[in-house]
Amino acid sequence: MQNCRMRSLLFFLLWGLSAPLWAAHGYALWGDVKYPANFSHFDYVNPDAPKGGELRLVSNLRVSTFDKYNPFTIKGTSPAYLADLMFDSLLTGSLDETGSGYGLLANDVDVATDGMSATFRLAPQARFHNGDPVLAADVKYSFDTLMGPYTSPAFKTLLADVAGLDVVNERTVRYRFKKPNRELPLTVGGLPVFSRQWGMENGKRKSFDQVVTDIPIGSGPYKIGPVRFGKDITYVRDPNYWARDLNVKRGSNNFERITVKIYKDGTARLEALKAGEFDLMRFFSAGDWARRVNGKRFDTGELVKSEFQHRLPSGFQSYVINTRRDKFKDVRVRQALGLALDYEWMNRQMFYKAYQRVNGLFGNTDCQATGVPGPEELALMEPWRKDIPSAAFGPMAVAPRTDGDSSLRANLRQAHALLQAAGWTVRDGALRNAQGQAFEIEYLDSNEGSARVIAPWARNLEKLGIQLHFRPVDFALYQQRLQKFEFDITSLAYGGTHNPGQEYADIFGSAAADIEDSGNLAGVKNRAIDALIGKITGAKTKAELLPACRALERVIAHSHLLIPQWTAGTHRIVYNSWHLQKPATVPPYAQGEGWAIDTWWAK
Repeated sequence: MQNCRMRSLLFFLLWGLSAPLWAAHGYALWGDVKYPANFSHFDYVNPDAPKGGELRLVSNLRVSTFDKYNPFTIKGTSPAYLADLMFDSLLTGSLDETGSGYGLLANDVDVATDGMSATFRLAPQARFHNGDPVLAADVKYSFDTLMGPYTSPAFKTLLADVAGLDVVNERTVRYRFKKPNRELPLTVGGLPVFSRQWGMENGKRKSFDQVVTDIPIGSGPYKIGPVRFGKDITYVRDPNYWARDLNVKRGSNNFERITVKIYKDGTARLEALKAGEFDLMRFFSAGDWARRVNGKRFDTGELVKSEFQHRLPSGFQSYVINTRRDKFKDVRVRQALGLALDYEWMNRQMFYKAYQRVNGLFGNTDCQATGVPGPEELALMEPWRKDIPSAAFGPMAVAPRTDGDSSLRANLRQAHALLQAAGWTVRDGALRNAQGQAFEIEYLDSNEGSARVIAPWARNLEKLGIQLHFRPVDFALYQQRLQKFEFDITSLAYGGTHNPGQEYADIFGSAAADIEDSGNLAGVKNRAIDALIGKITGAKTKAELLPACRALERVIAHSHLLIPQWTAGTHRIVYNSWHLQKPATVPPYAQGEGWAIDTWWAK
């Protein structure tokens, strides 16, 4: 979300003397925003950074091509970074604080003290790429379209507590909420806004699912430039970008062109980097980082290998177990699968000790649960005791270990006992249930390189009589099968957050479990989890939020829906020091290459 100048006016001039209102140049989830009204620029940018030059990137998507320019519809794949570069929102966040938004398309935000509405006044200078002013009708059209039938169901879940949007006048909109939720002003303020003219053909509006290769009409800093399908896409800076002089944009969007190149696999990307085909790449493979990031351009200093510390949540990158499958419905079975994963061996032998184990949902945040539940957490959990694993009322679950006093052999013994208690026994050389069905698992992935990482786990599962089959498929089929929940186990990197909210209803909420293409891949249906998510979204203070999110973390962890993987506390980036210059300050909450796109500049 981004910022302009915002006025502090009493909104009763428009809405009468009904409820007292709070108005400001920005909105903070808990307390005050960091930057005062009329601030000059964010602290982490260089306000005098020169404009011009080109940033050459590699796509951060796993797909090897794209087939549409509409990033919001369900079918097809849009180019990397398109939504962020082409669409502005009412508010924008800064990269050195969490839970805050400053005006971008909106000049100011008024939030009713009862929490039931938020009103945004649009900046009169805001313009779309075609020169049209950004009006309230466009904001309403964007909201209605995102809530329509052709976009991801995640929008509907995220906006479930939004009752509607009213057009107050030509440049004022008012979002109405079904119940108080401190997060909702930031949520609606962060929605992309696009022109009503996008998708118009011969004076008629096309159905949004038919808006495929129509050039988006947004209001962001970049437009689509040269495109070579299957090879690359170039975004060009809009010379008439309406917000280029705003304080939230000063020192940002410095490149004249941003070219995103596409390669078929990781090996091709790495070799292209070494050959100088692009200027910046973020690394996720510990093996590549430790052994293969080298060569002539590194020796000369042209390519620089750097790790940048951040304070982002660790997230919960995990193996996701699809509990819609009968064989995974028993929590003891799911726990046994996790006991067979020898992370310590993998970190030593495969990851060069580059990672830390993920534990829970909210690692590296105030929401992280530790020790035993406190009185506030117990008060939230107690009414749902029948729906919560009894272990959740004790110490927080921790991932199994195989070092120190622990061992893989002991873990496998425990796993064997859990499987036996759940009705699975070894007969005829395989683990079988009472009906004689062998326990087999298909691990679904779109990356063939994952076979190496899965192999040690598969060997350990085989000792329990379980066969794990690695099933690599192309990304289009992978995406389709996830959308339809046609998998046993897969691997996903969930981004963490300092301020959890309604998005967790999409990931773990019962209503989302039966909605195709929802985020609830594990198929979770649990009344206690639904209630705890409701407590999170309804929290009026951080003191109310923390017990709710910690209780949720305990229930999810002890339900063994996810087998935690690994995370790193740094961004591992290689960049071309001859072509690129970066600001002196690394913002603590920047997302890897997003920091470079937003604030770096060409030499």
